[in-house]
Amino acid sequence: MNGRKTICVITPVYNEQDNVRECHAIVRDIFEKELPEFTREHLFCDNASTDGTVATLRELAATDPCVKVIVNARNVGPFRSTFNGLLNAGGDAVVVLLAADLQDPPELIPQFVRLWEQGNQVVYGRRKRRQESFTMRTTRRLYYRLVSRFANITIPPDVGEFQLIDRCVVEALRECDDHYPYIRGMIANVGFTATGVDYTWVARKRGFSKNRMYHLIDQALNGLISFTNVPLRLCMGFGLLIAVGSFLFAAFSLVYNLVRRGDTPAGIPTLIVAVFFFSGLQLFFFGVLGEYIGAIHFQVRRRPLVVERERMNMAPKGVARAWASRGTATTPAKEPDSTWSPSVEVRPPHAPQSR
Repeated sequence: MNGRKTICVITPVYNEQDNVRECHAIVRDIFEKELPEFTREHLFCDNASTDGTVATLRELAATDPCVKVIVNARNVGPFRSTFNGLLNAGGDAVVVLLAADLQDPPELIPQFVRLWEQGNQVVYGRRKRRQESFTMRTTRRLYYRLVSRFANITIPPDVGEFQLIDRCVVEALRECDDHYPYIRGMIANVGFTATGVDYTWVARKRGFSKNRMYHLIDQALNGLISFTNVPLRLCMGFGLLIAVGSFLFAAFSLVYNLVRRGDTPAGIPTLIVAVFFFSGLQLFFFGVLGEYIGAIHFQVRRRPLVVERERMNMAPKGVARAWASRGTATTPAKEPDSTWSPSVEVRPPHAPQSR
């Protein structure tokens, strides 16, 4: 050990062959010029890209030993891929997610590191300004405040996964077993001393976002149900309100019919509207309940978070996770297994047993 501290930067990628070289070069230059006293580790988590991204990453890993790569067997989404990278990250501190499109400015990493050296165990970037359409900007702003208001923990608004966290925070996150990790909420949930840095979330320069509207809605619902049961309680309260209103209307109808006997209107349109309204309301409530049941269903099945196809400049999976826990104030140092080989282990099929 040379006594130098290590900063690991995690970059999830999917079909980003136009951006990975620039992302790697900018991070390398920042460490060489502004953080020369730190050892750099840049971990790319590829989500089974179908373009030339993997080939480009293989070239970078061959020429730069600080570049580490995990290639997933299939696309598991940005949150699962990033969290798997976080579980396998080394270093004394970790930048949780630096997007390959550089919409989150890597130039803030030195400021994150200085604030971390001052004793902050979580340094998060706060997106005060966004270079995107008014509709998307307003929708995101309202969503962040909705989650912050309803969550049973304090989640800073306008904060994504562009954060630097201390090794002790990483170790706390390793204790979490979450099938669909909402990483920013999980970091807020474990606690520790935190501070924020404001910045502008810039527009993408090359390529296009792989997050379609369905993916954004899916991620938004995951954030809502992960740390609050308010949607369920709102449905319960609204259902109770409707039940009370129905009871009052039934009492009024009874009195009205007794007083004005024989003058009862047909009410067919009212009946049709009421049936369709309450049917739609019930389906909506079933949908909210189904989101929670679905989350439970996927969690209890305990499928692997990520199935990896390949690793570059990294130890095999079990050894890498053990070595990621080395030398912290709260975790005893663990030495890597000296018997591991950088090649992928292929197990032969079991031989048939003799009878």
